[in-house]
Amino acid sequence: MDKDHAIVQDGQIQSPGWVKDEIDCRRVTDDALRPMETMPGKLWSLGILLALASIGLMLATLVYQFRVGIGILGINHPVGWGVYITNFVFWVGIGHAGTLISAILLLFRQRWRNQINRTAEAMTVFAVICAGLFPLIHTGRPWLPFFLIPYPNSRHLWVNFRSPLIWDVFAVSTYLTVSAIFWYQGLIPDLATVRDRAKNRVRKFIYGILAVGWRGSARDWNNYERAYWQFAWLAAPLVLSVHSIVSFDFAVSLIPGWHATIFPPYFVAGAIFSGMAMVVTLIVIMRKSFGMEDYITLRHLEMMNKVILLTSLMVGYSYAMEFFVAWYSEESYERFVFMNRLMGPYRWTILTMLFCNVVVPQIFWSKRARNSIPVMFAVSICVNVGMWFERFNIIVTSLHRDFLPANWDNYVPTRFDWAVTLGSFGLFFTLFLLFIKLFPIISIAETKSILLKPFRRKAEGT
Repeated sequence: MDKDHAIVQDGQIQSPGWVKDEIDCRRVTDDALRPMETMPGKLWSLGILLALASIGLMLATLVYQFRVGIGILGINHPVGWGVYITNFVFWVGIGHAGTLISAILLLFRQRWRNQINRTAEAMTVFAVICAGLFPLIHTGRPWLPFFLIPYPNSRHLWVNFRSPLIWDVFAVSTYLTVSAIFWYQGLIPDLATVRDRAKNRVRKFIYGILAVGWRGSARDWNNYERAYWQFAWLAAPLVLSVHSIVSFDFAVSLIPGWHATIFPPYFVAGAIFSGMAMVVTLIVIMRKSFGMEDYITLRHLEMMNKVILLTSLMVGYSYAMEFFVAWYSEESYERFVFMNRLMGPYRWTILTMLFCNVVVPQIFWSKRARNSIPVMFAVSICVNVGMWFERFNIIVTSLHRDFLPANWDNYVPTRFDWAVTLGSFGLFFTLFLLFIKLFPIISIAETKSILLKPFRRKAEGT
């Protein structure tokens, strides 16, 4: 039986199970807008204070870095990329689950996306913003960005369009633009609902502008549905393209440990893996804090946990293929890099990566574990820790022992690296907490579309 569609039982049309049967349309609106219409609670206030403190620490660190130079970081010769680029790849990957849930599941008509897509879309936009911060500050002098722009000039400085780093600029900026537009497109009907319920004139004016004249007419809905599907078709290929292009930063080089054709699918699977884990982390906290258990049910979380299990198997297979290809190639430099990962000074990073990304998610073979809130929350945290170490392992262990032993050196992140890393998480959670207070945390329109209670009737003749 298809669980996504209505079923007939005892002569009545029953809900498919994605929303509780006793919920009606009015309650959906009240519950979705409650976080916006009530004063912030103690937990939200504590979270925003900690996040802002982290941002303050990051800004102070960056001011100091811009003043004295990037020598305060742990980067050296030959490890020119360190925690900053690790964070860049990590945050780009986090943003992939939003596009997967919003666009691809929409195109495949998976209705379990309806109550979680708003959170996933917001997470995508905020994660890409955090990712874009790191290449900029890694340049050392971010106030001179015009040197990176290919405009006619007397210095004859032009961007090398053959560099994958330039491909990143176009890929990530396109991804951010499409994701932001897709997120805003889905918000428009709900913004009109906020506008109509607003009692404050300023609030009504602001949300009236954001709602762009939405009146809920048949013409509005027709244009909305057509545009929403068009953006879904545009966003879907970005799931494959963006992190594939990020993987080209490594794959097109000749560095042992990077020069691998498996990197594009490997990076895409890892991005969905880490992004879905972050969605679970956020939703578990949010549904409990704001009483959304009737909308974001255990069935939604179980479906996401199944995706985590699937992508964990894909990532584990990629890890195994990396080592197999290094051994089978009989290339001495390639073999050395992978043996160094296992037995060198950074072996603890790969052991942490393998445990968190391959071993821990296997608990989701159990249905009981997939439906346990503490278990899924712990697994999601482990996965994100493991995926951060995966990016660190790829970058650092491939660079710190170069072709010549005279170039070897260990990389040790400094307190300044960790301060900026902590600040990036502060920026992400600040944006997310503000999102909770400024926009509906679930899609009101899409949730109402799957409610059958207002139309319940006898099944004869149906």
